[in-house]
Amino acid sequence: MTSHQTTQTMKPATAAKKLGVYLEATPAEFREGVVSRAELNALQTDPPEWLKELRRNGPHPRPVVAAKLGVSIAGLARGGVTEPLTTEQIDALKQDEPEWLRRERETQAEVRKEAARIKEKKQQEQQKA
Repeated sequence: MTSHQTTQTMKPATAAKKLGVYLEATPAEFREGVVSRAELNALQTDPPEWLKELRRNGPHPRPVVAAKLGVSIAGLARGGVTEPLTTEQIDALKQDEPEWLRRERETQAEVRKEAARIKEKKQQEQQKA
C-alpha cells in the first residue's frame, strides 16, 4: 500500500501572519490564492521585492507595530491605535512619544520584570527540589 502525501497549504491570512506583513497590503495574487508550505519557505528564504518593501516600510500589522513600539497589542488599543501603521508613522510616534506610549512602555517593562522574577523563582525552587 502506498501513501499519497498531499501538499500542505494555508490561507493567505495565515501566510501573511507567518511572514509578519499586513495581508491587505500584499499583492492580489497572494491574497486570492493559497500558499503551500514550500512557497512560504521560499518567501522566507528569498523574499521578493514586494515582501522586502512591506517589511521595510509597511503598513505593518498590529503585532509588528506593538513590537516596534515596545508595547503590547492591548496597549496599542488603549492608546487608540487600531489601524496598521507605516514605518514612518511608527518612527513619528517614537519621536513624539505621547503620554499613552510612555505609560504603555512602562507597563510593558514592569510585565517583563515580573516575568523574569517568576522565572528566576521557579528555577530556584527546582534547584532546591
